[in-house]
Amino acid sequence: MAQLVDVSPDGLGVAEPSVARRRWSRWNAAWWVGALAFVAGLAFVIGSVIWNSGKLFAPLDDVYIHLQYGRQLGSGYFFQFNTGDEISAGASSMLYSFILGAAYAAGAHGGFFLAFAVAFNVGCFAVSAALTCLLGARLVNRTVGVWAGVLVALSGPLLWGAASGMEVGLVMLLVTGLLYTFVREQVAARFRGTPVVAALLALVRPEGLIFAAAITCAVLWTLWTRRRRTMLGWALWSLLPLAVGAGQLLFYRLATGTTSANGVQAKSMLYDAPVFYLGEFADRLTATLRSLAGTFLGYTSQDFAFPGALLIAGVGAAYLLLERSRRPLVIAVLAGLGAAVLSLSTLDTALYHELRYYQPFVPVFLLLVVSGIYGLARMLSQPRARRFALHGGLAVALAFSLIAVPMWGVRYARAAAGIRETDVSYAVWMKDNLPAGATVAVKDVGAVAYFSGHRIVDLLGLGTNGLAEPVNNGIGSLYEAVRHLPARPGYFATYDTGPGPTMAPLRDVGVLEQPAVATFEVVTPPDLRGIVSVPFKEFTVARADWSLADNADKLSGDVRDYLNVAYLDAEKAHGYQYLPAQTAIQPWTLLAREDDVIDSGRAIIGGEAFTMSGLTPGHDAILTARTAMHGDAGMRVLVNGSLVGTWTREDTEGPWDYSTFTIPGSVITDSAVHIELRQLQPPLGPYPDYTSFGYWITQ
Repeated sequence: MAQLVDVSPDGLGVAEPSVARRRWSRWNAAWWVGALAFVAGLAFVIGSVIWNSGKLFAPLDDVYIHLQYGRQLGSGYFFQFNTGDEISAGASSMLYSFILGAAYAAGAHGGFFLAFAVAFNVGCFAVSAALTCLLGARLVNRTVGVWAGVLVALSGPLLWGAASGMEVGLVMLLVTGLLYTFVREQVAARFRGTPVVAALLALVRPEGLIFAAAITCAVLWTLWTRRRRTMLGWALWSLLPLAVGAGQLLFYRLATGTTSANGVQAKSMLYDAPVFYLGEFADRLTATLRSLAGTFLGYTSQDFAFPGALLIAGVGAAYLLLERSRRPLVIAVLAGLGAAVLSLSTLDTALYHELRYYQPFVPVFLLLVVSGIYGLARMLSQPRARRFALHGGLAVALAFSLIAVPMWGVRYARAAAGIRETDVSYAVWMKDNLPAGATVAVKDVGAVAYFSGHRIVDLLGLGTNGLAEPVNNGIGSLYEAVRHLPARPGYFATYDTGPGPTMAPLRDVGVLEQPAVATFEVVTPPDLRGIVSVPFKEFTVARADWSLADNADKLSGDVRDYLNVAYLDAEKAHGYQYLPAQTAIQPWTLLAREDDVIDSGRAIIGGEAFTMSGLTPGHDAILTARTAMHGDAGMRVLVNGSLVGTWTREDTEGPWDYSTFTIPGSVITDSAVHIELRQLQPPLGPYPDYTSFGYWITQ
């Protein structure tokens, strides 16, 4: 059996010490590295507390989302964002939510709850640095392990993420712990602990499941090559993380009706537009990956890595692959990292929050970087030259990290100050100034829910089920979804910038009363990059007026069926389809008002298709449209696939106009008809350009 360590502790020709001495040396170094990481993380937190007048605040609103779910779990309300709500999947980490829930149940309340979250993740980060040290020692030697551990312990981005109070430290611990457990158990090919750690990783983040699945493949390969005759039992046990991951998806399905967590629905490029176009998705994904590559190549101002780090990491992977016994693990690590990075890069928030989604995998990246420098140093023939190249190169890498650490500390404190002045301050204001029991619709849902004491409707769909898809269709669909809630919010505490659509249309049509109850200007100074931890400059609290909300549904005549365009439930019930004139045109939804009618609609360039029901076969039917035409446009009308005529609608001067089309009874052969409105001369322009608000059919 080939060993997983070099013949010398530093790879430079020095005699190998005894096994016991080598083991003690590794653990002793790991303890010191872990202590260094913990002290550095503590320094970040203390610096932020000093910056923020002696108080601890989270640098992200998302932290308070976790704390809200944790408090609810600890209080006995299982994944209810508001007490009495249905179960929601707004927490990005199920395992972390349970840990926070246990801490709350044990008595970590008030300010101690955030302190626990921060301290817990800083502790996990410290253990991760120690495990990186041990992992490097086992894969290569003690020198590589110590340098990798030190670079992790003094990494500005990792300190930022660990001290944030998010699950970054926990995920980092499970990633490094999984790899270390694997290399320990690979020697005897008895994987008792590896599936357990992999299962925990599968529960902590969606990309954790991806990485755990890759390492599971390495486990199965090792069992196949080493224990083929007796592998069945071990192989079944090794599938534990996949079973746990499937169980989590099943829970989401049973509890919320979908296997996709709310965060994925709200943030993924697969869902964040009305229509998914593969070419547009590929273009956006490539742009994210290009930006990410630049960051890890050290070519951006984010100071995530020293120049050329990604290339050296590739050299490190190639060097580790030279040793046959390391290949299953290294191949699995590269595949897992690649798949996890690809998955994360499909989020439209992938590059936000200092790349916090990628941070848990950075220890592995740094280990590959150190291995690459080590491998390059070994190409030199003289031991002294090897030592100089190795330690000199790593000292340069460390210098880049040390220079950036104070800046990362300031970024952390500034971000906490931004959340303190905005989301936390507004939440406290709402607690004191809004009526008790008020329901408030918000965009930033964490701090407001955690501190205000009010029932919260999350307009972005994280804490409130069913709103992620409407908000991704635009303000019209969001308006329809909110007005159809069992309890409409009495107040909106929002801003006009992204994420999500601007709230200006709600003010324009009168749903949000003016003047606002309160308006707040953000005064927190941005960092050197011009970034503040919140995406807005102005925040308003406005009372909602729903008195006109249902007027658009009041129709005249013997209405057999009604399609409320932009209301997603109605669209799905009618098999509604957008027929674009050109690929990649999106039918964003909007709001308009005429007199006492407020209605939502879709911006259509091309045509539409839908099914209307409740008809009497053989009788003529009148199809009425509420539309705003932008220029005169004639459209072909097809009923059940047959052309029945041309519908010409004139240019609209006001918010909308009404027009009708008679469907002959001869084509109505059933109680339901499928109607298509198509442009006259596809694929050439001019295209029909209009806003579609709704259709109803009478007989």
